[in-house]
Amino acid sequence: MNVMRDVLASQAALAEKKAREEGKGREECWKTRFHIMPPAGWLNDPNGLCQYQGKYYFFFQYAPFSPYGGLKFWGLYTSEDLTDWSYQGIVLYPDSPWDCHGVYSGSAFTEDGELELFYTGNVKLEGDYDYIDKGREAYVLFTKSRDGENYSPKECLMGMEDYPRDYTCHIRDPKVWKEGDRYYMVLGGRKKNSQGAVLVYSSWDKKKWKYEKEITTSTPFGYMWECPDLFRLQGQQILSVSPQGVPRQEEAFQNLYASGYFFVEEDTGVEAETFREWDMGFDFYAPQTFRDDKGRRILAAWASVPDTEKEYGNPTTEQGWQHVLTTPRELRLEQGKIYQYPVSEIDSLRTEEIPVSQREDIWLEQPCFDLEIEEIDSEEWEIAIEEDCRFSYKNHRAVLEFTGTLGAGRKARRARIDQVKSLRILADTSLLEIYVNHGETVFTSRYYPNRKERQISLKNLSGKVRLFGL
Repeated sequence: MNVMRDVLASQAALAEKKAREEGKGREECWKTRFHIMPPAGWLNDPNGLCQYQGKYYFFFQYAPFSPYGGLKFWGLYTSEDLTDWSYQGIVLYPDSPWDCHGVYSGSAFTEDGELELFYTGNVKLEGDYDYIDKGREAYVLFTKSRDGENYSPKECLMGMEDYPRDYTCHIRDPKVWKEGDRYYMVLGGRKKNSQGAVLVYSSWDKKKWKYEKEITTSTPFGYMWECPDLFRLQGQQILSVSPQGVPRQEEAFQNLYASGYFFVEEDTGVEAETFREWDMGFDFYAPQTFRDDKGRRILAAWASVPDTEKEYGNPTTEQGWQHVLTTPRELRLEQGKIYQYPVSEIDSLRTEEIPVSQREDIWLEQPCFDLEIEEIDSEEWEIAIEEDCRFSYKNHRAVLEFTGTLGAGRKARRARIDQVKSLRILADTSLLEIYVNHGETVFTSRYYPNRKERQISLKNLSGKVRLFGL
């Protein structure tokens, strides 16, 4: 019997029960309808994304005791269709000597009827440490299940002694996959020269891991690379990372921390100038991908960015919760770019098509909508949602801009786009996902209207417009 787990489970259950009771009869205008949000407290990185026994499993890093974060667990949602999600409770607790200060991010691997989880266990030593070069321990931990409900005792696969000596204590976020008859794992890391990198390991049995190489840039590109994901898309090898410490620019790396990808050629490194950001909005970080039984490569991310509290906020903390995950997005490779678009199952959420006049403001009696515009031929236009949110295009620049209180402190995000031919805005109660040119460029952002209805204005925007309620 694990006494610590029992205590944590009881405390978490009370926190979730309290959140449910406080939510009864209370107006929660920002509670999402079709995006994963925490039952209570705080949600961040998506973890262990996979398909197992006919269901999609989306684990997530979870701090149930406070909407401002804290001790991390893994929670779990499952779905049969990527739209209707069912909360399955907490799966991983910080209840061992290897993860007593947090169940950090990781991945899932399914084989031979088993669901296997690999993740980082976080330990912070007491004392006068900088917690960069000393004072922190990161372990690769393993557990598995044959039914998706009951998990084996945790095993420690790797610790600090298994990592290269020129790395700091910041090594985490294992992603595991199989090629041929060998298994591979990538870990994100921070080198002692403050350079971000990815560590690559191999194994024959998923238990004993051998260090193979590192992937990094010739000159530092950020001091830490988090949440690595190395996968193939239409034959091309892709490395997705979330680098911290990349200098911010006017139309690139506008967020405090970035997320993006490199194209990786065999036996060569990657270069900073080839990095492409996944998303140009305010709220996107720590993406993870998986391949489903339809052969699709699907991505989901945390709709936020760490350490941004001083720049903008999320007023859902007043309701006892914070953060959501993005819509699952299918990836495809076209003309040297990765396009991302909502999985086709999202279309089933559409309830009715709403007639649209481009000469008048559109008034919706509901907060959630799906707006599609095809065959755009205007060179300069603007879409307004309420009065305080505008998405505009002029001189080959797209801008998402908030004024007033709608953005909770968010101001503007920009992207260079040669030509906008199509646009899709997928809006939940407190999340906007804007897909330009079928996902060539995407803007993801939280927003906080103070009413259930929505007002949409199309200015100088010609094209085929379809609007659906959700």
